[in-house]
Amino acid sequence: MTDHDTTPATGGRMSRQDARDTPASPSAARAALPPEAQEIASGYSFGGPALELGALIWDGHCLPDAQIRIPLPMLNRHGLVAGATGTGKTKTLQLVAEQLSAQGVPVFLADVKGDLSGIGEPGAVNDRLRSRAAEVRQQWTPGGSPTEFYALGGMGHGIPLRATVTSFGPLLLSKVLELNQTQEQSLGLIFHYADTKGLELIDLKDLRAVVAFLTSDEGKQELKDIGGLSTATAGVILRSLTAFEAQGMADFFGEPEFDTAELLRTAGDGRGVVSVLELPAVQDRPRLFSTFLMWLLADLFHDLPEIGDADKPKLVFFFDEAHLLFDGASKAFLESITQTVRLIRSKGIGVFFVTQTPKDVPSDVLGQLGNRVQHALRAFTPDDQKALKATVKTFPDSRYDLEEILTGLGTGEAVVTVLSESGAPTPVAVTRLRAPESLMGPVDAAALDRAAEGSPLYGRYAQAVDRESAYEKLTAARAAREEEQPARVAERPRPAERRGEDGGREPSVVEQVVSSGVFKSLARSAGRQIGREITRSLFGTARRRR
Repeated sequence: MTDHDTTPATGGRMSRQDARDTPASPSAARAALPPEAQEIASGYSFGGPALELGALIWDGHCLPDAQIRIPLPMLNRHGLVAGATGTGKTKTLQLVAEQLSAQGVPVFLADVKGDLSGIGEPGAVNDRLRSRAAEVRQQWTPGGSPTEFYALGGMGHGIPLRATVTSFGPLLLSKVLELNQTQEQSLGLIFHYADTKGLELIDLKDLRAVVAFLTSDEGKQELKDIGGLSTATAGVILRSLTAFEAQGMADFFGEPEFDTAELLRTAGDGRGVVSVLELPAVQDRPRLFSTFLMWLLADLFHDLPEIGDADKPKLVFFFDEAHLLFDGASKAFLESITQTVRLIRSKGIGVFFVTQTPKDVPSDVLGQLGNRVQHALRAFTPDDQKALKATVKTFPDSRYDLEEILTGLGTGEAVVTVLSESGAPTPVAVTRLRAPESLMGPVDAAALDRAAEGSPLYGRYAQAVDRESAYEKLTAARAAREEEQPARVAERPRPAERRGEDGGREPSVVEQVVSSGVFKSLARSAGRQIGREITRSLFGTARRRR
């Protein structure tokens, strides 16, 4: 789905909206503002390209001469969009995403409720929209953005996204399966064994096969030198995998695996492609989609080169329902998130966490989110009051009574502070936000299907592939072992003769099987393809070198 306007947009030029809405003399307009409003507005008078958020609210009045903006180069310094349900977070994402696209920046959006699918279609005008546009001095013109729609494993409408178990890694999979620390460490041992033996874990049956092998009499010897895998822990992992599959999650793991470089594309007219992950079909499995979003981010981190500061981001990634990522997370998991967020900025990726209150995000991560759009909060209970006070403390000092302001904001209004072009925080500004120019609402399922099937990526990812991997290799090895067993029993020497020529102990049946020609051939051929190429990132994610 694309906008009918094909005007090229590059990072060094103004967007369509910038060109329409920039006042002829901003400094003269600001001079007519109250002194306090002038001070705030001057903090948003940037010289370079910027996204338009809305107009300043001061003393209960909307002041269209005081425009609140965010510098384009600062979008890779990360951010937070927060607020209670129904306060306008989704429309804020849409507003920012379509302007980023117009500036030539690709965007990733997680569409949990299906509300963002309209971003590829021109918006529909109505009286309420006209009123909002007039209040904030926005020359509103309908327009959509170039858009791709995706779905997890084909569950829903969109191009299927899959990941292999190998690349997903033990840390993220432990999060999905809700394993404790001991079980997480054991799963890491299983992955280590599979990596070193060239047993590629493509789907869940591969992982089950490796776990079953390592708890068998034959497999236990394999882990002797690097630590064992208890039968009880293996049982928990297998039961968790079974329950996971029973929820319909097996289709998510497999091939062809999605290449996250697809998220960095621009359209032929120079606009950034907006990648929308449609999640309504799996919104009752929140742990899966939140962890999958982290896999996408970790994979980008793993693959992209360092670029330092840039004129504009390579991608801005909106991480919706962010609290689900942090709930019940282990210390190692949280440390990996913190480090990834800290380091991915220098690779040109901006990450915006979207959640209800800042307290949903750990302080180490929150401290790295320089751009803040805080919608209204509710304060109906003592816990709500505590969360409100904590939220106020996360903002710079301001001329507002934020405790009062945050509970009285209307829909489409927010408290904003961003990073200026010099990297310093801007003054806190209560803002009436602009309206998106794309359709503010979902498109129907048929339209999503047409968009997905018409994409050049559809043929690449639509059809699942089940090639030879750990399950098939272990099954073949077991079959070969069973064929060799009768001959080995018939040739077994008497006990007194069961020693090698040098007097040492003759290898056991297990060792003979593992060192058999069939098993060695399987491991050797796979190891040449995989074992030397697997490197794991902070999250234990891995991908074969492209």
